[in-house]
Amino acid sequence: MKRLNKFYPHFLAVAGFILVSLIYFYPVLQGKKIFQSDIAQFTGMAKEQNDFRAANHTEPYWTNSAFGGMPTYQLGANYPHDYIGKLDDMLRFLPRPADYLFLYFLGFYALMLVLKADPLKAFFGALAFGFSTYLIIILGVGHNAKAHAIAYMPLVVAGVLLVFKRKYVAGGLLTMVAAALEINANHFQMTYYLLFLLLAITIYYCYKYISEKSFRQLLYAFGVFAVAGILAIGVNAANLLATSEYANDSIRGKSELTYNPDGTTNTTKSAMDYDYITEYSYGIAESLNLIAPRLFGGGNGEDLGPDSAMYELMINNNVPEHDAREGVKQLPVYWGDQPIVEAPAYIGAVVFFFCILALFNDQRKLKYAFLAGAILSLFLSWGKNFPELTNFFIDHVPMYDKFRAVSSIQVILELCIPVLAIMGLQSFFKSDSQTQLKSLYKSAGTFFGIILVLFLFKSQFTFAGMHDDMMLKQYGPQFIEALKSDRKTLYSADLARSAFLVLICTGMLWLVLKNKLAQNTAIIIIGIVMVADLFFVDKKYVNAEDFVSASQVDIPFEASAADQQILQDKSDFRVYDIQGRLQGKSSYFHKTVGGYSAVRPRRFEELFKYQIDKDLPAVVQSTNEKTLTFTKNSPVLDLLNVKYVIIPVESGEVPLVNPYANGNAWFVSSLKTVASADDEMKSLDKIDSKNTAVVNTKEFPNLNLPQTLAKDSTANIVLKSYNSNTLKYESDNVNAGVAVFSEMYYKKGWNAFIDGKKADHFRADYVLRAMQVPAGKHTIEFKFEPEVVKTGGAIALASSVGMLFLIAGGLYFERRKYWYKDQK
Repeated sequence: MKRLNKFYPHFLAVAGFILVSLIYFYPVLQGKKIFQSDIAQFTGMAKEQNDFRAANHTEPYWTNSAFGGMPTYQLGANYPHDYIGKLDDMLRFLPRPADYLFLYFLGFYALMLVLKADPLKAFFGALAFGFSTYLIIILGVGHNAKAHAIAYMPLVVAGVLLVFKRKYVAGGLLTMVAAALEINANHFQMTYYLLFLLLAITIYYCYKYISEKSFRQLLYAFGVFAVAGILAIGVNAANLLATSEYANDSIRGKSELTYNPDGTTNTTKSAMDYDYITEYSYGIAESLNLIAPRLFGGGNGEDLGPDSAMYELMINNNVPEHDAREGVKQLPVYWGDQPIVEAPAYIGAVVFFFCILALFNDQRKLKYAFLAGAILSLFLSWGKNFPELTNFFIDHVPMYDKFRAVSSIQVILELCIPVLAIMGLQSFFKSDSQTQLKSLYKSAGTFFGIILVLFLFKSQFTFAGMHDDMMLKQYGPQFIEALKSDRKTLYSADLARSAFLVLICTGMLWLVLKNKLAQNTAIIIIGIVMVADLFFVDKKYVNAEDFVSASQVDIPFEASAADQQILQDKSDFRVYDIQGRLQGKSSYFHKTVGGYSAVRPRRFEELFKYQIDKDLPAVVQSTNEKTLTFTKNSPVLDLLNVKYVIIPVESGEVPLVNPYANGNAWFVSSLKTVASADDEMKSLDKIDSKNTAVVNTKEFPNLNLPQTLAKDSTANIVLKSYNSNTLKYESDNVNAGVAVFSEMYYKKGWNAFIDGKKADHFRADYVLRAMQVPAGKHTIEFKFEPEVVKTGGAIALASSVGMLFLIAGGLYFERRKYWYKDQK
């Protein structure tokens, strides 16, 4: 009974997390779903594989509905023996996105308990962490995998801390399971960033252990981490191995081309272009919106209300009141350094204040590890605004150049600051009155000093946004002046708001010091203020208006007239939607050369940059939509079998038929051999793709290709059946020849067969498959049979069994330990 009473506060906390998650996202209780723009695009991308899975009850691991064809490894593929994924499903039992919010709360609560916070403070700390504005915004736009990985970060940190605290069994088991769940969340960028914080914690404990000469205990800790890490990776082996295998073939891999599309030398050393990596870089001063949400205007679309200068401008220009009210609801008030921002990354003024309190009051040196993690993530989030550090990491830190949107590394800060805040709150109530008073004075002085300096420096800011020049041309100078006036108002108002909230909490602590307020009452009031601050800011950006009927989410796209016309054609071809090439809509209805993916195939992407983007304007010409036509063929579109190009026009879209498309497969009469990727690409500038194929003999030196090819006029090759992972052709050729297939070459899984016997195939025309075909009639098949998935599945099974035995043994050991303790 005593043990049950011990767990009673934790049961209440978990129940509270469930309740709060459902209250915040209450439309899920009405059967509605949140419309997430990124998930809508993902649904379009995954349509073909989901349909295949439903029809065949198996996984294709390949889709032809995007970028000509690519593995589905990062498109929600289901892997064999993914038992850790089943555990994750059990933890995410609430409707989405309440499930992710619940995970935020649960993981952080566990971390605070490990840091010796009492349940009440840990409860409010968990709510403050979960309602950090950035964490809510990513749920609104559909960055589910990112949210998923962030949610398990605190749990991993909790396990690591337990191990370093010499609780090897409990800590090892928690680290193992939490790390497995973290990896299973499948957002490797967030997991990679977590390693920086774990490194800071490890350095702190290594210094501590070495100072104490506790070398054996340090070895024990690393041994536990090794076992936990191996099994955590092992249970996710199929996904990790498949992703690793594909990574270098995606845009996350380094290009083989030594020149740029404009002909200049490609000097990029990183896997991705520097500008692409650092496009979303936090402004240095902009980082202050961590403590005042709209210091830099908030998001790209803010509701300014009827008290704004913009509203007054509209009224003065005889705009009706209703129209003026609507006109100020989505205004581009943001004036920071990033191209687009949905909302500020606000961690809470009260949270920041208690973080300062921890630095002055908490005597645990561990706080410096969290502080180091926060500072490093802040500096790295500045990206191109702090090029010395960013360039060093891109050039020298392994894998750092594989990820873009460097501003998102602030998730580490958004974890560390709340941790420090609750450490500060916890330590304050455990200190003597003199220490409390001194810490409170210093913390309040520091915080209000920052606020005062920001007020005094207001006149030093221009309040000009990067898109103001464009809006000046469109709306005129009065619009810009009103916009700047509203930015200044938001700046001052939010600074005053933050100061007021912290003043309330400072007052609560002062009353406790003077014995005029009970400790728990103060904690509850402070907790409510801290969470309400974030809650109401979040509601401006993600609220009930974002929820729609379930059908709108499950079927996010409606076929346009152009789509409907194309769907009447039952032959096999590809579609190029010019306006939506990097979106998922076309993939929902057609096999396309576009799509929505951060890991799209690199060579296919290069075809567009180096060939199609510069070629299409000359190929498609029009005076109006009725005379829109192909004036000549585009060799690359032809070899990709693009039969329809969806062109945007004033009345909507029109599907333009490409009469030059090569079809599914064809025999060529000549081969052009080259010795580099540069020559492959340049050879496509002018090529008769129906009769000539380009082959890189440096990559395929043992093909023994014939010098001359005899192409019979009656030779043909026809696609007889199609599936995502199986293609069957019939060929008829008087002479032996070389056939080119308008399918993406990917050697790590696709196998070719002629009349049931395995045959070699190779890459032609930079991205396509080709093979030598004997004379006569033959059946040719391509099957996607990735060995990496089978191997990974076997490793995952063995690791899952090992993990299960360790968990059972650990639980038995811990139970015996408590039994002996009770006996004493």
